[in-house]
Amino acid sequence: MTGAAGQASNDECVFCAAQTRTGSESLIVARGQTCFVILNLYPYNSGHVMVVPNRHVGSLAEASRQELTELMRLTRRAEIALTEAYRPHGMNLGINLGRPAGAGIPGHLHMHLVPRWDGDTNFMTVVGETRVVPEELPESMKRLTPIFDRLARADTEAD
Repeated sequence: MTGAAGQASNDECVFCAAQTRTGSESLIVARGQTCFVILNLYPYNSGHVMVVPNRHVGSLAEASRQELTELMRLTRRAEIALTEAYRPHGMNLGINLGRPAGAGIPGHLHMHLVPRWDGDTNFMTVVGETRVVPEELPESMKRLTPIFDRLARADTEAD
């Protein structure tokens, strides 16, 4: 089933489905009231996460003020957690709206955070059509979840 502009409905959305799973199967490393942080199933680098509204919305224009605020708060928290866990030299943050813009899941808004290191690009992705990621997703979950939990407690105490 597709919605507006041929976008997947929430019936077949991987982000909507992830919210119904529990534990490590969900790949969710942090939850807020209106958004969550999830590991990318096909990461560009170790620690590649996405911040996603709970609600199935496809654009910033469709998101509520509360969702937009939490999207940025969790993006900030993810930047801090990734920096602590992985010590990257830089980070890519981005939102792709619509399939022509590169959105793999165009019907559900999400912000990518990808840790980057000097010299981390190699020929494997281009020539071998293969990604080399040194850390398995369960290990990323074990590394990131406690950091997100601690940061959430600190934010709650600060509010």
